[in-house]
Amino acid sequence: MDLGLGTRVALVAAGSKGLGRAVAEELAAEGAAVAICARGRAALDDACRDMSARGRRVHGIEADVSVSGEPARVVAEATKIFGAPDIVVTNSGGPRSGPFGTLTEADWDQAVRTLLTSAVAFAGAALPAMRAKRWGRIITITSIAARQPVDGLMLSNSLRAGVLAFAKTLSNEVAADGITVNSLLPGYTRTDRVIDLANQRAAAGGNADDLIRQWEAEVPMRRLGEPREFAALAAFLASERASYITGQAIAVDGGWIRGT
Repeated sequence: MDLGLGTRVALVAAGSKGLGRAVAEELAAEGAAVAICARGRAALDDACRDMSARGRRVHGIEADVSVSGEPARVVAEATKIFGAPDIVVTNSGGPRSGPFGTLTEADWDQAVRTLLTSAVAFAGAALPAMRAKRWGRIITITSIAARQPVDGLMLSNSLRAGVLAFAKTLSNEVAADGITVNSLLPGYTRTDRVIDLANQRAAAGGNADDLIRQWEAEVPMRRLGEPREFAALAAFLASERASYITGQAIAVDGGWIRGT
């Protein structure tokens, strides 16, 4: 299937590792020029070298999306290198885990800026050019926790639900401009973030491998997802073929969410 991405420019936040990197690689494999941003220079350079070695058009931008002004700077640099992004994938690392009583006001502030404010800022910086071209794709990467809260993930549960509401509201405002806005909700996927979460919980007592097996048992498919499976849907939503899909929040979770 030709996704029609050969002339498109994509920007993927937190694109050096995990789901963000998988999405960036998938878009680049479909022919898009891809700018990725991340906080860590080493991982960013590694991702760019790997993709460039396979003939992909890629540019890395070191940035912390939780800092005011950084999303706009990233969009501006991507525009300078490749042209205005046609596709923007908002994404970030997960916030601190823990129950309500362990979280400080600073934790909440950081989570708001990392998860919600960054998504708003990326959309705000990219939309003028998308509206001018009357074509655009905004995809927010959130989590199954936005729809079915996960115990111990108070910050993620709360703020990612806000991202869903923002994306849905925005989708209605920009639909007539030829711009789609959708959200993807990854479930338990074999990424460094999930492995780190298992190790953190194991440190409080237990075994990380046992915890991963427990998560697998909760998934009807009885396994963790793979990043490439998630990335395939992101690439389709970014494509010409998905022009009539907007305002959706789609779980990629092996059936984990119990509701319809």
